Amino acid sequence: MKTWYYRLSLRRRLWILVLMLTVISISLTGTMSYWIAFRSTESEAFISSQNTLNKSALALDEKLRHIIVTTSSMMLSDAFKNAMEDVVAKNTASYYTRLTSLQTPLGQMKLIEPSIQSALIYTPVGELFATNDLRNGQIGFKDSLFSRYLSLQERVTWVEDHEDPLFQGRQRVISLVMKPITEADVSDVYVVVNVNEDAISKVITDDLLDQARSYYLISKNGETVLPLSSPASLFQNDSHFLSQLQSADRGFFKYENDGSKYLVNYSRLSMTNDWMMVSVQNQEDLLRHVNRIKTTTLWIMLGCAILAIVMSNIISSFLLKPLHKLQGLMKKVEHNNLSVRFSSKYEDEVTQVGLTFNRMLGEISSLIDEVKEAESEKRKMEVKALQAQIDPHFLYNTLNTIIWKSETSQNQDVTEMITSLSLLFQFGLNGGNEMTTLAREIDHVRQYLILQQKCYEDLFEYSIEKEDESLLDIPILKIILQPLVENSILHGFQSMEGKGIIRISIWRTGDALNLQVEDNGEGMDVRSVDADMRREQSARKSYALRNVYGRLRLYYGNQSDISLSSEPYDSTIVKLTIPLTGE
Repeated sequence: MKTWYYRLSLRRRLWILVLMLTVISISLTGTMSYWIAFRSTESEAFISSQNTLNKSALALDEKLRHIIVTTSSMMLSDAFKNAMEDVVAKNTASYYTRLTSLQTPLGQMKLIEPSIQSALIYTPVGELFATNDLRNGQIGFKDSLFSRYLSLQERVTWVEDHEDPLFQGRQRVISLVMKPITEADVSDVYVVVNVNEDAISKVITDDLLDQARSYYLISKNGETVLPLSSPASLFQNDSHFLSQLQSADRGFFKYENDGSKYLVNYSRLSMTNDWMMVSVQNQEDLLRHVNRIKTTTLWIMLGCAILAIVMSNIISSFLLKPLHKLQGLMKKVEHNNLSVRFSSKYEDEVTQVGLTFNRMLGEISSLIDEVKEAESEKRKMEVKALQAQIDPHFLYNTLNTIIWKSETSQNQDVTEMITSLSLLFQFGLNGGNEMTTLAREIDHVRQYLILQQKCYEDLFEYSIEKEDESLLDIPILKIILQPLVENSILHGFQSMEGKGIIRISIWRTGDALNLQVEDNGEGMDVRSVDADMRREQSARKSYALRNVYGRLRLYYGNQSDISLSSEPYDSTIVKLTIPLTGE
């Protein structure tokens, strides 16, 4: 994948990057929009449903409280008090009298609270009830389902939905079981009030307008207290679901069952802690409208991606036009046309590279003119040294590397290479002077090494070691280290598998300055190379050494010398000895 990407043109890479940036930006925007809408919708659904559920629970609590108050009012009547006095006295003779006297309070109960279906007062001396309610004589009070509640300590107990066993008609009711409110010390007396199931359901469902939710009135054990619009759910048998309902009197939570997620709201009744209102909504149904946002976002992403493809081609062509122009001029330079010049109305990085390219061509033309005008042997040696420095292959390789790094937006490397190339020419020209200082010579070879490292990445490492900083001011012949370093790179490391190492060492011995270039390259035949170096005309394989050797002898005489030693792939050393006195 990386190799394929590197082979792409800069225009194609820009196209891909613009497309990726567009898709990523829209994806992030769409994802955040969906997430915000999702969280907002979910939060509003929880709050809205909780408010509705709280209102229904409050309405049901008020209804149950009113039934208890109505029943309590009946117990405060004189007829009920007289009946309790008979219970204490165990007087059965006045049973019918008490039954007759209680018809009015029992009738008033139904008038005050129409949801009351029937009422039964169980006493040891007989059962008291409204005579217009037909008592089911086949089932005794203590033989009915109410027997399980008689041992409870609570004064008020509510019994969930059931079929009325005490009176005929098989009505579905919920029942209130109360112990009597009386000054008399009575026991084994219970008041049972049967409340019409439909009337209670109507109180609850009047406020439940959200048809997308399922509502339940259940006990803490998960049993259905009163069937509402929704049938019994499997949730009611889930202990984890029920345990979350016990964590607080009201609230909401998320619940997952069979891979589906649900939003659950609950509110406990204050009149009976065992009962609570619960609403359940499928999260998928809630987010149906939010999912439309996601679908719309995907279509927008597709449209923007198509637009990005078109616009990236236009933008890349426009932005790369100056660079393509510079590339075309460089191809003309490859065919020895040095008269070309780059021009642009922009002032961007490409223009700066182009202007540097113009200056470089001007310098090259100047150097070529100097070569043509040189006549003396000294000048010929100088020209050869300069040619070694600005060898066209090195120059074109450097420029092509600059182009490639520019196309891959490696602007820092481009700036460094252009700076190094400019400094290389500056130190090489040296104001037209043949002599320079050791410091400038070191800077010259350093710029050359920097350029070669950029051109041949990971090929070699280098170090420059000086015995003393005071040596930097010593005047020496220019461009004597660069040809030796070039030999190490071009010949020493050409067939190596590992990384090359170049060490430049500078020290003083008596009246002589020693410059040494050492590498771990493939080495050389010291005897033949040394003999070839000392001949005036020879094969080109030791051209750099002969060039440096001839210039040293020309300027320093026999006091200067070059010594060679080589151990292939271990240590190949070229050592220059230069006298510090005389010229």
